[in-house]
Formats: sequence, C-alpha cells, structure tokens
Amino acid sequence: MRITSPCLALFLLSAATSLWAAEPVRSVPALDMGRYAGQWHEIAHLPVSFQKKCVGDITATYALRGDGRISVHNACRTADGERIAAEGVARPVEGAPGQLQVRFVPDWLAWVPLVWADYWVIALDPDYQWALVGDPDRKYLWILSRSPRMDATQFDSIKATAEAMGYDLAPLKVMAPLD
Repeated sequence: MRITSPCLALFLLSAATSLWAAEPVRSVPALDMGRYAGQWHEIAHLPVSFQKKCVGDITATYALRGDGRISVHNACRTADGERIAAEGVARPVEGAPGQLQVRFVPDWLAWVPLVWADYWVIALDPDYQWALVGDPDRKYLWILSRSPRMDATQFDSIKATAEAMGYDLAPLKVMAPLD
C-alpha cells in the first residue's frame, strides 16, 4: 500500500500540472453564423454515448432560423448501413460570439436548464473550411470539415490546438479518411 500512495500522488500531481499548464478553453472571438451554416463532415470526436452507434459518414447541418436560433441536423451511418439522425436547435450565448448552446429534446422541455449543452467553436479556419468544437469542461470535442476528408498535416495542427487547451486526445476517434 505504501508504494501505491506515492504513485497515486504522482499521478494526481501530473494530471493537475497538465491542466494548470494548459491554455483555457476559449471560443473564437468572432463567428459569422451565416458562413458557419451549412453541412459539416465529422473527421474525429471524443467518444460520447449519443454517437456510439455511428461508424462513419457523420454530418452536422446547421440552418439559420427566423427567431435567431439555428436548426441542427446530425446524421451518421450505423454498422448495418442504416442512416440515423437527430434534430436539435442551437442558441447563441449573448456576448460570446463563438459560444452556442444546443439541445436535442422537444421544444416543450426547452425551459429545463440541463437540456442545453455547451457548443463552443474553439478554433476556426478563416475560410470556414474546418472547425474545432468543444466545451469548457473538455468532455466533448469534434473536428469538423466542409469536406469528407482532411489533410493529415492540417488534422495534426488542429489536434495540437486542442491539446494546448488541455484536451486529452488519447481516446480520440478518427471517423473519416486523412490524406
């Protein structure tokens, strides 16, 4: 037991030090939702329960609504070849351009605070050809592209940005081809 305690202490100290050294998670300072709208292909993500059936062809499509919110349509291919989809809505966070909140429950539950999840655009190509999306708690992360493929060098650069913000990318699942 004496050996375990020092090892545990060393592990906890190492984990804490890496988070202290990491940049804070920040959203992009400007986000033009008109340019961001449209279809995105998921290149990679940190595993999440709601995507466990997805094995490929993952897309997210955003459309501006008249009420200032954004319609969200997420779709993917399952192992048996079926396409499944989820419909949601996103709302901008006032005073924080790259921050949105998203929900996938019916409108009548929209008043419940826990149904809204943080969706922060934390890095973005100036031409809106790729995006890095995460949350301030570092639980969620997606690498998105306008194309269903991504250059491996670009992918590595985007991953480095996420790692600098303290994201653990060991469990990252690559879902699309890299060139």
